[in-house]
Amino acid sequence: MRIETAQREQLQQWEKELEQQYQRICQHNLSLDITRGKPSADQLNLSDNLDGILNGDYRAPDGTDTRNYGGLEGIAAARELGADILQVPFEEVLAGGNSSLTLMYYAVLTGYLFGFAGNQPWKNMTAPKFLCPVPGYDRHFAICEQLGIALETVPMTAIGPDMDIVEQKIREDDQIIGLWCVPKFSNPTGVTYSAETVDRLAQLGKFANPGFRIFWDNAYAIHDLDQQVKLSNIRDAALSNETADSVLQFSSTSKVTHAGAGVSFVSASPANLASLKQQMSAMTIGPDKVNQLRHARLFPELSQLKEHMRKHADILRPKFACVLEHLDKNFSDSDLGQWESPEGGYFVSFNTRPGCAAEVVRLSAEAGVKLTPAGATFPYGKDPEDVNIRIAPSFPPLEELDTAMSVFVLCVKLASVRKQLQSL
Repeated sequence: MRIETAQREQLQQWEKELEQQYQRICQHNLSLDITRGKPSADQLNLSDNLDGILNGDYRAPDGTDTRNYGGLEGIAAARELGADILQVPFEEVLAGGNSSLTLMYYAVLTGYLFGFAGNQPWKNMTAPKFLCPVPGYDRHFAICEQLGIALETVPMTAIGPDMDIVEQKIREDDQIIGLWCVPKFSNPTGVTYSAETVDRLAQLGKFANPGFRIFWDNAYAIHDLDQQVKLSNIRDAALSNETADSVLQFSSTSKVTHAGAGVSFVSASPANLASLKQQMSAMTIGPDKVNQLRHARLFPELSQLKEHMRKHADILRPKFACVLEHLDKNFSDSDLGQWESPEGGYFVSFNTRPGCAAEVVRLSAEAGVKLTPAGATFPYGKDPEDVNIRIAPSFPPLEELDTAMSVFVLCVKLASVRKQLQSL
């Protein structure tokens, strides 16, 4: 009893001190935002040469007049850029508009309404489902939620989705027709899938529903911070396992050039591309080929693209270092938080003690620091343990990020001590 009383008194004293610090911060009327992984103005400035790069010459290298209609697949030069990013043959790439999310939505819609490669439409199934590694990307979940496709979670590990669970679920349930993946620097954990994970994923098509597709959102394929992190090639693995039709790959230049005016890419087997183009032909006469040509001119060779990404890394590196420094300094010797130290991408995933994430987000907001809502990294916005918070360091200036992280770690401490007091 004496020990419990002493512990309570110690926690109450700590809460009082933290509350005083918190109230002082609230008086500063901060307005800081680390919610979404948007490029900063400095990053966007790297691509300002897109403006005027065509200089009145709208002819693609193959002679196409990019100002006119046509070209459902996108111009060849843009498709070659996508092939370089995804490390696939140019012939298996379609180049679209500014958003790979649009292409993903369109691909899910194609599977749902029409089916891929002669397989039945998912809408005709009893209860079509997607598997989603968690924590994961909220916009992936939103696509399925809007179409009424059920979502089943799979835990993320340090090498990718828990493949034992993935394989078991697919073997036991033929209503599973999709799997979301962010294979390199996963959103938000920063994990890159191991070679073994990629190979096991490529084998799923051997025993999954014939209409099953892996949605391989390789958004951060070239977004390394330091040394290049190697991701095994899912296309090669699928070809080796004779499951090429089971994979659809996506990427874009949205965080490479101008986020609102980039080029998106989808790569797939000839049969899958035929299904996509058949439906797409009723929707559009072709993408913005002028913008595609601008990007092809900015990056005529892979070496220029890599040099451009090194400049991005130089801007992002100190911001990730700032976040990790605050977390290490405040929580490395406690159990108040767990996090990954990503080698690239756009996020840091932080886990509080169970039951604290929503309170941390609320306290941070009241102190003037806006975070992604707790639960956003889980389907339907429901984190069963209320632990995960996604931190996005890229957008604010370094000084603002440093301030935001000071507030964040204080809110983690305050929420944690209050939760512990409630449990006594």
